[in-house]
Amino acid sequence: MSVKKKILIVEDEESIAELEKDYLEMNGYEVTVETNGTAGLSRTYEEEFDLYILDLMLPGVDGFDICQSIRERFDKPVLMVSAKKDDEDKIKGLGLGADDYITKPFSPSELVARVKAHLTRYERLIGKSQEENEIVEIRGLKIDKTARRVYVNGEEKVLTTKEFDLLTFLASHPNHVYTKDELFQEIWDMESIGDIATVTVHIKKIREKIEYDTSKPQYIETIWGVGYRFKV
Repeated sequence: MSVKKKILIVEDEESIAELEKDYLEMNGYEVTVETNGTAGLSRTYEEEFDLYILDLMLPGVDGFDICQSIRERFDKPVLMVSAKKDDEDKIKGLGLGADDYITKPFSPSELVARVKAHLTRYERLIGKSQEENEIVEIRGLKIDKTARRVYVNGEEKVLTTKEFDLLTFLASHPNHVYTKDELFQEIWDMESIGDIATVTVHIKKIREKIEYDTSKPQYIETIWGVGYRFKV
């Protein structure tokens, strides 16, 4: 069973908001409604949605400001709705990062069609991105090998070049026990000047960045007398 896409509507005209909500829910979406800009903006910080529908003129915070705030944090589709037909407002909204601008009055079926189109386009773009990037994901740890970035439960962790290489190598060979000598040769190569204590130091630093409890690591396990293993 597929997970329902979540949509946030920020619209101060309750009758319009409820009509939009009803039609979107009939088409299989999970919809949340906020009827003023301040509450709508707060909601965008409390919860992440798959698509946002923002009225332009709102009490408290207007749709422009909410759109700008969303764009600073997410790349999800944003549709702006307004009774104002001025090109200036449309240009401003699109300039702030809105994906579409719908002028009232409009039919609910048109709104649903646009929502479907933007979600389909977004999924297609994300799908291409995931295909292009080689990613390793294990229990909340995400290693983007292409972009050389590491995330733990969505929070990015900054690793040095060798820390990243060592973590990626271990994660790419799960449940395989490597000696310190093998890891040193693999990551630092035979010509590097140093000793295998370098491996121990780097493992310690990696754990400090990705583990909840370094005394009970859930990712990189020490195999006493042998070396290290990445657990899955």
